[in-house]
Amino acid sequence: MAQIKPFKGIRPPQKFVEEVASRPYDVLNSEEARTEAAGNEKSLYHIIKPEIDFPSGTDEHDERVYAKAAENFQKFQDKGWLIQDEKENYYIYAQTMNGKTQYGLVVGAYVPDYMNGIIKKHELTRRDKEEDRMKHVRVNNANIEPVFFAYPDNKILDMIIKKYTDQKPVYDFIAPGDGFGHTFWIVNDENDISTITAEFAKMPALYIADGHHRSAAAALVGAEKAKQNPNHKGDEEYNYFMAVCFPANQLTIIDYNRVVKDLNGLTAEQFLSALHQNFIVEEKGYEIYKPSALHNFSLYLAGKWYSLTAKPGTYDDNDPIGVLDVTISSNLILNEILGIKDLRSDKRIDFVGGIRGLGELKKRVDSGEMQVALALYPVSMKQLMDIADSGNIMPPKTTWFEPKLRSGLIIHKLD
Repeated sequence: MAQIKPFKGIRPPQKFVEEVASRPYDVLNSEEARTEAAGNEKSLYHIIKPEIDFPSGTDEHDERVYAKAAENFQKFQDKGWLIQDEKENYYIYAQTMNGKTQYGLVVGAYVPDYMNGIIKKHELTRRDKEEDRMKHVRVNNANIEPVFFAYPDNKILDMIIKKYTDQKPVYDFIAPGDGFGHTFWIVNDENDISTITAEFAKMPALYIADGHHRSAAAALVGAEKAKQNPNHKGDEEYNYFMAVCFPANQLTIIDYNRVVKDLNGLTAEQFLSALHQNFIVEEKGYEIYKPSALHNFSLYLAGKWYSLTAKPGTYDDNDPIGVLDVTISSNLILNEILGIKDLRSDKRIDFVGGIRGLGELKKRVDSGEMQVALALYPVSMKQLMDIADSGNIMPPKTTWFEPKLRSGLIIHKLD
């Protein structure tokens, strides 16, 4: 069963929150962060992308860069741009995109729950990315950015969340660039705090939606600290890491699409002919075509859109991984026809989050940068949870969640 706890959040005063808040470290590159932070000394990018404080081109993994993160984190606290709450609270963080709002509880998630599989993952992590985030957690002795969890729907938690969200929020702003709303409340009533803790304790599992590398890094540093402490008791703050937990029924996974640089030596006609073996191929013309259901794909090639529908017998509905469209397309198109064996390392393929729209696929093919684009019908939360429950791992680049959590609204210290 899931163990969580409230914590003393470190947060910006209301008047500074819009200056401090930023996009997550991994959705933009160093130069984009440099541009977004220009003229704003309070931007969290100075902590999560501290290479922006060095000359352009400085390696973000340079030890001086990690040290700068810690220096800037301390500076933000010294200047009062980040202040720690006096008591342990839970928090509610709501995000609004396209008129739909999702409400998450900000909690301290339990490191042993990650280690023993109560916190379930659906993606593999890369050791180099884990190590980068571990260094960042170690040097700051804090989880600067939250991870994104889903939990099974719970009516009691829904009622507590409604009680607070009917009140005036602590933060309420529209983020520049994406136009999404971000709203924040403090859950400080002891009875409500106890109830939230107790309701999570009834849950057999929590699910990582987004932030697998941050989750791994936070948990590994917590376990590292436990091992290094000769007086370790198990209730220390480092035994917990910061997560925003949303009810599964509020979350939407959007499509995560593929673009490929060449046709593996085939002409467009030969490629389309090869597709006929496993797919019903229909030409859709020049208007953007969006996949209409599971096992239906959208293909853009040589200025035209095509519908591809996987033929019966090409997938197994009883196999939680084999039934995924990302598996079908990887096996029958990318591997079998285009010769792309490893989605993680092959330089001929790139991935485009559905938030950019299918027009982005068309643009990248029309520019000549890529030769073919493939759009997939999105995975459902039920599929994600079933896969995590069965102990399976999804293929790379399967899920894309929007909106992304805004960083800088709250931070969790490990002591």
